[in-house]
Amino acid sequence: MGVSWGISGRTVLQWLVWYFAIAIVGSFLPMVRGPFQVEAQEPSASKEASLVLHNANVLCCDPKMTVASSIAIDKGRILAVGTFQECKRWIGSSTVVRDLNGATLTPGFCDSHLHLAALGESLERIDLRTAKSWEEVVRMVADQAAHTPPGEWIEGRGWHQSKWSSIPMPNVEGYPTHEALSRLVPNHPVVLSHASGHACIANAAAMLQSKVVRDTETPVGGEILKDANGEPTGLFRENAQRLIYATQANANSLLQKDGQQTWVRHIEKAGKESLRHGITSVHDAGIDFGEADRLGLLADQGKLPIRVYAMIREGSGSLLRNLATHRWINRGNGFLTIRSVKASIDGALGPHGAWLLEPYDDLPTSTGLNTISIAELDKIANLCVRSNWQLCVHAIGDRANREALNAFERAFEKSDSKNLRWRIEHAQHVHPSDLIRFPAMGVIPVMQANHCTSDAVFVLERLGQRRASENAYRWRAMVDAGSIVPNGTDAPVELVDPRVSLYASVTRKLPSGDSFFPDQSLSRAEGLLSYTSWPAFAAFQEKELGTIEVGKLADLVCWDTDLLQCPPEKILNATVLMTWLDGKQVYPSP
Repeated sequence: MGVSWGISGRTVLQWLVWYFAIAIVGSFLPMVRGPFQVEAQEPSASKEASLVLHNANVLCCDPKMTVASSIAIDKGRILAVGTFQECKRWIGSSTVVRDLNGATLTPGFCDSHLHLAALGESLERIDLRTAKSWEEVVRMVADQAAHTPPGEWIEGRGWHQSKWSSIPMPNVEGYPTHEALSRLVPNHPVVLSHASGHACIANAAAMLQSKVVRDTETPVGGEILKDANGEPTGLFRENAQRLIYATQANANSLLQKDGQQTWVRHIEKAGKESLRHGITSVHDAGIDFGEADRLGLLADQGKLPIRVYAMIREGSGSLLRNLATHRWINRGNGFLTIRSVKASIDGALGPHGAWLLEPYDDLPTSTGLNTISIAELDKIANLCVRSNWQLCVHAIGDRANREALNAFERAFEKSDSKNLRWRIEHAQHVHPSDLIRFPAMGVIPVMQANHCTSDAVFVLERLGQRRASENAYRWRAMVDAGSIVPNGTDAPVELVDPRVSLYASVTRKLPSGDSFFPDQSLSRAEGLLSYTSWPAFAAFQEKELGTIEVGKLADLVCWDTDLLQCPPEKILNATVLMTWLDGKQVYPSP
């Protein structure tokens, strides 16, 4: 299928309607204006700009997809956008003027779903994403064990049995059993997270420390996979992972007296990794109140490396006690906002944890896992309505998406607001009859395009041809129905590199060269909006971020490639030349 190069007239009209509707809502409903308790400031009244960038291909990413050539900046905000002649009046004796030599300038990209601290931590773990077999995974862990003191935990992440070149032997349901890992690495507890993060494999030492035996009770919403003799295989799905990770976390806390410094290091590493990829803001999809406090302290100290819009992931009881004290809008000079809650109703498709309306094609005994009760989800939803908090629900399977929408519908009946902007995170497999409910209810589907091209190798196995074609990753149908689809990577599940998701959005091409239902591709302009203005809207930040317009924050990325017009394949090789936050260059370090 050919790639559309522009944005359709229908889409422009939709966006103009959204754009002006929000302006009207904002003027008449000040109590539901989201993060704009700190108002966007008017352009500086100073006589000169601190920075003028010119001779650029400025892609403003506004509803009209305006293209300019120059931009003037002062006090962290945009003073002017247009031609160099129009921006020259802001040049004074102290203004820095930079010729970008025709390079492309976009708003700073926003990853609308990742896990910031986990991303930083993953950079220090064994990366198993490149492993082609279980045998290779075991060798990689054994190599790490040779340089690790006996008794210390070894962690890895990124394995995926459906992407290996051979089926592991022995196996249960296609998943390897722990014996080879336990034999080669007997003196270290080992836990290896599935690429999705929704399953893990533990060796015998880890299970021994965690007191997991054949009669261990399986947590609700999880599964301890067992062999024909009833013995644990080492594979833990969904909530059952807590049996292993709770032990591992306790062991690490005893070894590491510098837990706070370690966490800060992970945040710094994740920020640095994001900035070099042109990511200036992120939606952190699930932190607890303790981490919220730590993020707040970093923000107050001016030490958050990127802007963070964080979701609190706690039970209804904890939310009831703490929501009132943790609603922070533009804290730390606009670097931290917390006004949303995260809940997970199911798992992931790869480890058969997504909650489906019909059984898996390749595991007909299962429809997946419901990881939080509907009663608990209703409690959380009602709390969010009463407290005017946004609710973001992880839902991957078609049953999970339907149940989440039903819960939203019940909660919306108790709210007078039309500006809730509740979200379903992932929304990967949606029954056709539920697809129109998203725009009708004002619910935002937040997808990670790289999941589509990464998971495509097993989607047909899990769902079969009919469900894969009708339900899976239907971005085009959602946008045509009136939804926006903010993009991201779910890092560290996938690389934080936005080029991969952008390329997947507009081509749906796999590494093999095949395309996964290419009729569901986005246009090139829509792909850019999915990383700029759409995430800003999904976070109530469209007055501050997401487009290059006068008065907005000067978060910008300079690319060596025109992301709007280049051949699709060139997107994957586009290079970030410079990144700015608040009009200050943060990559590469000046």
